[in-house]
Amino acid sequence: MSDPGDGQPDATSVLLPGPWAHRDVSANGVRLHAAEAGEGPLVLLLHGFPQFWWAWRAQLTGLAAAGLRVVAPDLRGYGASDKPPRGYDLPTAAADAAAVIRALGETEAVVVGSDWGGLVGWTMAALHPRSVRKLVVVGAAHPRRLRASVTDARQRRALAHALAFQLPRLPERRLTRADDDPVAELMRRWAGPSWVQTADFAEAVGRYRAAARIPQAAYGAMEYYRWAGRSQLRPDGLRFARRMAAPITAPTLQLQGALDPYVLPSTARGSDRYVAGAYEWRELAGVGHFPHEESPDEVTAAIAAWAA
Repeated sequence: MSDPGDGQPDATSVLLPGPWAHRDVSANGVRLHAAEAGEGPLVLLLHGFPQFWWAWRAQLTGLAAAGLRVVAPDLRGYGASDKPPRGYDLPTAAADAAAVIRALGETEAVVVGSDWGGLVGWTMAALHPRSVRKLVVVGAAHPRRLRASVTDARQRRALAHALAFQLPRLPERRLTRADDDPVAELMRRWAGPSWVQTADFAEAVGRYRAAARIPQAAYGAMEYYRWAGRSQLRPDGLRFARRMAAPITAPTLQLQGALDPYVLPSTARGSDRYVAGAYEWRELAGVGHFPHEESPDEVTAAIAAWAA
């Protein structure tokens, strides 16, 4: 098994040992790797950029101890999952996640998503409502709210890095160069100041840096951003925006870091206009863009209570 500092990582570098089992799931025409722990009602944990399933390490153990079956897949293009040349749009990612639930022998799950995983969760709740028993969104605004926020100068500046990701090939080269470290740079910029000072943060940076250098992983990560940017005025993007106007009926908990400099709390807060079911907003003091890693006990307890 590869160490984050050892040469060129491969997919085995994310098969980290712990109180969970690793498995492959066939879903929507691709093979997705997942970590699984516990027994009981299903909770599906969806990570974001620049992470992989390990971002949910605290929730895998904590939620399993609370009597839940917890599954954290690597999104397509990430970690040990397949990295096909296409399919990095939110409708496809949501179809992947809904198919994972069915492949696990369930009809529905409590869906928890952070960052891109949060966007996938919002999309699942709108386009695959029968798959989502309850929804927990961590550090992610509703896609229509995020789309509208580009008129806000502060939010537009916060998303400026995504413009550089629109370039072909160059972002992947930078992510995988041995003499550059954009993963650490972005994480320091987005995280709350307390977490940045910890050994846990340093370990996370090393893990995510290594995962970004798995062959084709950087391409998959950038393709999500490219679809989001380029589809804004294309028919598929406009069609997606219209479909996402569907009211979300799943009970929805939105957890937001009060210090998140990437998805601003003022942007995320307006997401409730798209929720027709029960809704709760919770802002976490002193926390940035990674609440499930920065304040893991608080986030785990909130998810467990919501799932119950």
